[in-house]
Formats: sequence, structure tokens, C-alpha cells
Amino acid sequence: MFHGRANLTLDSKGRLAMPAKYRDALAAQCAGQLVVTTDSNQYLLIYPKPEWNAIHHKLMGLSNANPKIKKLQRLLIGNAQEVELDGAGRILVSPELREFANLEKSVTLVGLGSKFELWDETKWNEQMAEPLILDELGTELEGFSW
Repeated sequence: MFHGRANLTLDSKGRLAMPAKYRDALAAQCAGQLVVTTDSNQYLLIYPKPEWNAIHHKLMGLSNANPKIKKLQRLLIGNAQEVELDGAGRILVSPELREFANLEKSVTLVGLGSKFELWDETKWNEQMAEPLILDELGTELEGFSW
């Protein structure tokens, strides 16, 4: 399980050093094999390959007769790129994916259970500055406490 946030720097080649606290788990879970893809809110999703395989299978099982499903498949599957942790614990984020998410140098990596989100740091900070109104979630949090 991945959790927490790290402000990181992409190097001039687009390489991202995964925080040390995740490297052992990624080595054990997926031998450092990851999939990076896009999200509709202009950030990137990073999945350990086994997690991605399950999502890929579910997405491809949906009927692409629905234009919105087809668009979702194009967004997630069409932009997916396999990457691998190198010996220094880095992944290479392609120029196309960096452009999609407006990633230049300062980025934020967020662990969300079985996956990561990779944001432009400024955009992440703007997103987090917006108030979260729990009442808008309706009954989805009913009985949940923290």
C-alpha cells in the first residue's frame, strides 16, 4: 500500500527518482515494472504492472459501443507506457506524458493505496487549496469516520 506525498524534481531527461520508502515495495510487488498513463484531470497515474493489468482487463471488457467508454479507453489505455525502475530507482516519464500533465521540473508524487498520482507541483497545491465540502459526497461516507 502506498501513501503519503513527496515533492520531487524531474531531471533534464524526464527521469523521476521514486522515493526510497516505495522502492522495496515496488521491487517485491512488480520487480520495478510500472505503467504510467494519463488522467482526465491533467495529471499522471502510475501503477505497479500487476495492478495495471487488472485495470486494463476491466477496461477492455467494457463495451466500446458507448462513445464515453471508448474515450476513457483511449485516455487510459491509449496513453499507457510501460516503464521500469532503473538501478538508481528512477523511472523515465516520456515527453508526451510530461507535456500532457504540464510536468516540467517540480512535481508532486502522491501514494493512493495501489497506485500513485504524479502532478505538477503548482497544480497540486492549487488543487489542495480548494476546500473539500464533505456534504457534497452524499451518502458515500455514511458510517465512515477517521
